[in-house]
Amino acid sequence: MASTNSTYIDELRAHGRLSHQQWLVLLIAAQNNPAFAEEIRVCAHAIRERYFGRTVYIRGLIELSNYCRNDCFYCGIRKSNGEVSRYRLSLDEILGCCQVGYDLGFRTFVLQGGEDAWFNDDRLAELVAAIRTHHPDSAITLSLGERSRESYERLFAAGANRYLLRHEAVNTELYASLHPARQRLATRLDCLRNLQAIGFQTGAGFMVGAPGQTLAHIAEDMVFLGDFRPAMVGIGPFIPQHATRYAHEPAGSVDLTLILLSLIRIMLPNVLLPATTALGTMDPQGHAKGMRAGANVVMPNLSPADVRGKYLLYDNKMSFGSEAAEGLDTLRQRMAAAGYEVVVARGDQPPLQI
Repeated sequence: MASTNSTYIDELRAHGRLSHQQWLVLLIAAQNNPAFAEEIRVCAHAIRERYFGRTVYIRGLIELSNYCRNDCFYCGIRKSNGEVSRYRLSLDEILGCCQVGYDLGFRTFVLQGGEDAWFNDDRLAELVAAIRTHHPDSAITLSLGERSRESYERLFAAGANRYLLRHEAVNTELYASLHPARQRLATRLDCLRNLQAIGFQTGAGFMVGAPGQTLAHIAEDMVFLGDFRPAMVGIGPFIPQHATRYAHEPAGSVDLTLILLSLIRIMLPNVLLPATTALGTMDPQGHAKGMRAGANVVMPNLSPADVRGKYLLYDNKMSFGSEAAEGLDTLRQRMAAAGYEVVVARGDQPPLQI
């Protein structure tokens, strides 16, 4: 079986895809055999070094609103959560965050928020165009949920470069168990295809250890990522939020998250792959472990300090210290101690090497 598993890794490196059954065999083997998991990690890290060396790209995360029209069952800022203290940053506040980040060395800004109707196409296009004018050498990433193709086209024309929209789960039953009936998987997948067709560097992703998720479900997600070939993949361990129906569910596995980061790096060699805030929340060494597993991106928080505690997608979410823009020196020191260098760069996806 060990030789079969290694053969699957060779096939993944050569072709960037595996069947669902092959993925399932690999995932079971990696989870149950630490030596094989380490073999996967070493392979992934060599690919990371080939494309990115020991560099770490930083993205300035600006959480512009915690209003949301959706009611995802796992999410702390879902519409029906009456405990949430809602906020919405003004355009001037967002531009101010960008300027602070630019002065610190950030050359990518990630505008993330709930699906807030106040941020209509006119306001968002104005905002994106203003950031593009003030910071023409920077990349603009949006993570603002499902919108019409026309909306995405307008934001792309205004100057946005990247769009992150986690698919969450490609298994229909699992997706339905995590979302109300009005939120359909088909709509989510259509949005992802539209974004990619428009020309965005498009990101997908999922939670590791979501309630009801099995390795067979994760294998389906890996098949999807291999077919879709996103420019970015965001994965992190599920962390429960106390005001949701999944408050008492166990958190996702850090170890499995690291294995998946490595497998994604092998499958998508030039992908932009964050060590997420959730990984850093679950493990104080999460960022460094993520880099060793094949990740190459970290996203410190640029949001105003007085609203960070209100954007609680899950409990105990880290937003200060090395997870914050003002803690960039600490992040640099931690990355340097682990053998990596935080760089000032847009950090676009490099071309695939043949």
